[in-house]
Amino acid sequence: MQYSPAGGPVSMAADRRLLVSYDNYAAAQRAVDTLSDAGFPVENSAIVGSDLRLEETVTGRLTNGRAALSGLITGAVFGLIVGLFLGLFTSATTSFFGLVLWSILWGAIAGAAFGFTSHAFTGGTRDFSSRSSIVAGRYDVLVASSLLDQAQALLQGGARPADTVVVQRPPTAGPLTTSPAAGDTAPQAAAYPAAEDRVEARVDEARTEQVRVDEARAQESRAQEARAQETRDDGWADLSRGRRP
Repeated sequence: MQYSPAGGPVSMAADRRLLVSYDNYAAAQRAVDTLSDAGFPVENSAIVGSDLRLEETVTGRLTNGRAALSGLITGAVFGLIVGLFLGLFTSATTSFFGLVLWSILWGAIAGAAFGFTSHAFTGGTRDFSSRSSIVAGRYDVLVASSLLDQAQALLQGGARPADTVVVQRPPTAGPLTTSPAAGDTAPQAAAYPAAEDRVEARVDEARTEQVRVDEARAQESRAQEARAQETRDDGWADLSRGRRP
């Protein structure tokens, strides 16, 4: 038994085997959901992301005015929460609404001032807003080795989403203490040809077909010239015979 950083026990991951790999998390999630709908004990499965990378999506240009507006909205929301909390200790309705309104007003003013000054102090080194997220290049669905055959049967029997791409992976994931015969049951992801290879193959086929067409046209042109030459030779021969005494 292993323990998580929070202190809770977690199950051993050494006996988990690779079921299937996808290039996006939504496909891996749907695979586990398919197993769950079929009655599979999904507590014996896991989704593991590999090849992690940080992606920062730029949402727009950030100016002092936009920074102040963003701080104003944040401060107003914070002031509303504080005003509602303090309003619980008032007995009069008028005092309650007045306290809430003043809290929203002062929160908006403080938030706008803080947003403006914090962006102004950056000196224009970051004049854009963005949001960051950590994504993985591959998502492996792992199941307990004793339930691998059952999971494969359930996953193959269900409908596979059309927008998913199964990525190629090694037959095992992590250490495993099983017999060599059991290791042969690990699923092998089908290798899909790269898009560039398919495009190059089509270009080569088009070039080959064009060469064949050009050769056929050249042969037809030479045959026409040969027939025309024979016709001219016959005409000269008839003319020569007609001039004889």
